[in-house]
Amino acid sequence: MNDTATNLVSSDLFRKHKLRLINDRSVPADQVKILKSSIKKLLIKNNATLIAHYYVDPNIQSLAEELNGCVSDSLEMAKFGQTTDAEVLVIAGVKFMGETAKILNPEKKVIMPTLEATCSLDLGCPAKEFKAFCDQYPDREIVVYANTSAEVKAMADWVVTSSIALEVVEHLDQEGKKIVWGPDKHLGAYIKKETGADMILWDAACIVHDEFKYEGMLKMKSLHPDAKILVHPESPENVVSLADMVGSTSQIINAAAEEGINKFIVATDKGIFYQLAKKYPNKEFYEAPTAGEGATCKSCSQCPWMGMNSLKNLEMVLINMNNEIIVDKEVAKLAQRSLFRMTNFKK
Repeated sequence: MNDTATNLVSSDLFRKHKLRLINDRSVPADQVKILKSSIKKLLIKNNATLIAHYYVDPNIQSLAEELNGCVSDSLEMAKFGQTTDAEVLVIAGVKFMGETAKILNPEKKVIMPTLEATCSLDLGCPAKEFKAFCDQYPDREIVVYANTSAEVKAMADWVVTSSIALEVVEHLDQEGKKIVWGPDKHLGAYIKKETGADMILWDAACIVHDEFKYEGMLKMKSLHPDAKILVHPESPENVVSLADMVGSTSQIINAAAEEGINKFIVATDKGIFYQLAKKYPNKEFYEAPTAGEGATCKSCSQCPWMGMNSLKNLEMVLINMNNEIIVDKEVAKLAQRSLFRMTNFKK
């Protein structure tokens, strides 16, 4: 164990999570109620619904819950936009989620608190370069993770989220199909190992999950030997190897329901702890260790782009009705095929 990892054991990086709505990114507590009230009125006025990811500010998650909007993983976020009567979809997440909502709901207006919230996997898979990569393997199915641009989705045969990726690849493998996978190399390697499918992997990683560390996880387990380890498959292979359960955000939340287990070490973005603490108030949840904080860590188990979503810019986008997601019509038409395969899988 190196000194950095040892020192982290006593730091608040390993803190136990209890339900709280005011987090480090939030406005002062006395302003939260005022902002929420304003946002509720604006959503009603604009016939809009709020669709939020598990990783955004807990105040935004709780607001979406209060208004019968949606708080979920990226798959259910995509599906929800197709079921609501709202004319405006407000996506609190990152840009690829807004693009997905627009592609699946071209007749609706899709806006976001900020258009600057991107994703390291999206950035790590430029459409031009990925096309050149895929062109080397014309006999393979192109399967891309949802964390990609509309242009990348347009060239894909399938789009998947972490909640269905394993099953989709198993389905394709049973059909005898070979696969080009992009962009997350860790998720791709996990699926390849689990299914035995013939997969060529693009080289990119999530800056949050890539920071979880094997040595730190072992030390954390030694501190809490009765805790189960829940790991998102975007994490490095050696971290995944320590997991009692590997799965998507929704699958991690569901796994924590296991009777008789009251402690969990969780390796995914810390935004998920709001849902875990809310659903299981009598259980204890600990953040999996990363390389450190500040300058020693790229993400510290918190996506910097998800963190751009706030109550303040959510209110402003509803006042101005700007930050609209626009997707080229031809690109959207091509991307619909792979996205509809995703939303219709297992129906």
